Amino acid sequence: MSEWIEIDDPGDAGVRWRFERAFVASNWTCTWCRGCEGIIDEPAAALQQGCCSVGAMMADETEAMTVAASAAAIPPHLWQFHDRVDDLHVFRDENRSATKLVEGACIFLNRPGFAGGVGCALHLAAVEVGERPLDWKPSVCWQFPMKVEEHGEGPTVVTVRATRRADWGDGGATMVWCCTDPADRHVADAFVGDEQVVESLREELVELAGESVWAQLRLAAGGNAAG
Repeated sequence: MSEWIEIDDPGDAGVRWRFERAFVASNWTCTWCRGCEGIIDEPAAALQQGCCSVGAMMADETEAMTVAASAAAIPPHLWQFHDRVDDLHVFRDENRSATKLVEGACIFLNRPGFAGGVGCALHLAAVEVGERPLDWKPSVCWQFPMKVEEHGEGPTVVTVRATRRADWGDGGATMVWCCTDPADRHVADAFVGDEQVVESLREELVELAGESVWAQLRLAAGGNAAG
């Protein structure tokens, strides 16, 4: 059973944050391109797709507009599949609910061997112009592996925990691994970072909850207030 760190938001009296202690205090780190087996139904480290095989779901229409605008700003030399944009732009349907899949993965994922760099074209383009990748990418991408859930209408409780296999829905049953699920066979391979998650995902946690909440979380997770 999960133990939670609970923090009342000093900037919003109606919000309480609940963070999964074991996760934020852990040394989980993304192993993409460093042995990650991916989320398809067989080990595929050589594909270097990580969790991009299924594309990215949009949180809402505003996010879809942001992603479309970001895509328009990616220079072709940083985007392998820029020529696959069509009437649906970068989306797989007219509802713009998710990014298009090209050759088995997200349209933004540059494959191994691409001269402009392997990985997310949105990420690479943001870095090239000195901006934050999380401002260019869908929230489901920059928040992963955190699962963020909002509950309640009185005070609002926002839980932040590690993603579990069940969170992937029906597709989760056949995935080769889920790098944050304690029940997975190779999960320990991802808990090899040099820092606690509260440090390594500082930018993402601050974006979610704010600097003050993050500072309290850092103390509660065993860190300190400096930095």
